[in-house]
Amino acid sequence: MTKPVIWITGASAGIGAATAKKFSKEGYSVILSSRKEEDLKKVRSECEYPEDCAILPLDLADPDSMVSKVEKAIQLFGSIDIVFHNGGISQRSLAMQTKLEVDRQIMEVNFFGTIALTKAILPYFISQKSGHFAITSSLVGIIGSPYRSSYAASKHALHGYFDSLRAEHHDDHITVTIICPGFIQTNVSVNAITADGKPLNQMDDAQANGMSAEACASKIFKGIKKRKEELYIGGKEVLAIYLKRFVPGIFSKILLKAKVR
Repeated sequence: MTKPVIWITGASAGIGAATAKKFSKEGYSVILSSRKEEDLKKVRSECEYPEDCAILPLDLADPDSMVSKVEKAIQLFGSIDIVFHNGGISQRSLAMQTKLEVDRQIMEVNFFGTIALTKAILPYFISQKSGHFAITSSLVGIIGSPYRSSYAASKHALHGYFDSLRAEHHDDHITVTIICPGFIQTNVSVNAITADGKPLNQMDDAQANGMSAEACASKIFKGIKKRKEELYIGGKEVLAIYLKRFVPGIFSKILLKAKVR
């Protein structure tokens, strides 16, 4: 019996790596992509069935490479059922102090890189009359918060794009699941770029005390299996979505007092 195939970007660490291991354990063939090939090899060795995991290095900042990457990905296992857009970069800097080239870098990777890969594989999904896009957004893809202006903007953009794509390709049986994690125990804050583009190299307290990447991956697996349109993952920080939606004035006051960094 042929295994279903999931292709995961940003698979070298954090949520991507944990999700790769979860899908491998559940009987999927997994394509692991990121810029860090050595880290991908380590993730593959830790998967339940490493023989059914393939490595395909990919740089989201190189949109012109996406068509050839899709061709190679399809050849690895003969098909692709799910693309999990998980690669990206985060930010920790004030909007006023952040250089415009840093704003552009965040958008280029998080939004345009993801869209370039989507456009490259979409004709394949249309031709086979099935396909599933899962996208790692963030709670700040809905609410926004200080020190994350362009990161939040890039995630907001993903919501708009994929909500539209879902409606446009409903008749092609293409599914879209937008995943919004809150505080998850990963190095996302350590690797976040600052106002001049340099990494923060510091772990946020909220990140360190958040949900484990493994628990997050389990929820992602269930959400994708159930073909959820949106998935909110985290602890009490998830309540911020509902505060923003129903009592935005109160939410703004809470956000000012929270001093989120």
